Amino acid sequence: MNDRPLTLMAVHAHPDDEATGTGGVLARYAAEGIRTVLVTCTDGSCGDGPGGVKPGEPGHDPAAVALMRRQELESSCEILKISHLEMLDYADSGMMGWPTNDAPGSFWQTPVEEGAARLAELLRRYQPDVVVTYDENGFYGHPDHIQAHRITMAALAMTAPIPKVYWTTAPRSMMQRFGEVMREFGADWQEPDPAEAAALAEIGLPDEEITTWVDTTAFGGQKFDALAAHASQGENIFFLKMGQSRFTELMGVETFVRVQDTTGAAVPENDLFAGLR
Repeated sequence: MNDRPLTLMAVHAHPDDEATGTGGVLARYAAEGIRTVLVTCTDGSCGDGPGGVKPGEPGHDPAAVALMRRQELESSCEILKISHLEMLDYADSGMMGWPTNDAPGSFWQTPVEEGAARLAELLRRYQPDVVVTYDENGFYGHPDHIQAHRITMAALAMTAPIPKVYWTTAPRSMMQRFGEVMREFGADWQEPDPAEAAALAEIGLPDEEITTWVDTTAFGGQKFDALAAHASQGENIFFLKMGQSRFTELMGVETFVRVQDTTGAAVPENDLFAGLR
């Protein structure tokens, strides 16, 4: 008899990614008695410092930012009832094109096989039934998200088959609505130039290509509070401004594309663990 609990492992790039992309499923499945494991690949040191100071500006201390974000991450994990937090602690690479991309020790500069070997050890330890990470473009082109995708897929190739593997995504219909809500709440949403507009149009997937729609509205409060735990990061302020009710309305369904499956569960599905229980 194998009494290992059903296990979900989410592989994310930075502290706070767990809340925005998968906070709902982490909270929902924890409430259902499923073991939840979060792997955070970087230290978040390229995030905002006190007062919103940016990397490279006077007063930005990467080590202090990393410590602050670690504390915020631990608070988020407590709110979401995450069973286990694993930190790979690579240096945050910053946004694409930043000088920190090329810094020795940055996640972007880490050989994929090195990161994959470390993640493979965690896969063997926890033996997850479901693994969630980003798509090949890291959802929106962030280098650390892309690298998290690469090491996850390489680690999966090094270990015994995982029953179900998913990439996070968003329906194009929701991305359009998201822009409308941003304008409604007074966000500085300037019309992008044609090249940027074309890139934005490629974020997410057409609704009919999404395999998995998980209703997490009952856990919207936890997701909102987990994001609020990362209050040092300016990009989260917009979400918090809309309040818990509207946030849940907009972010209460989390969507994925299933890329590996041994269960034969039919798609579209509404449960990451369909076919496993």
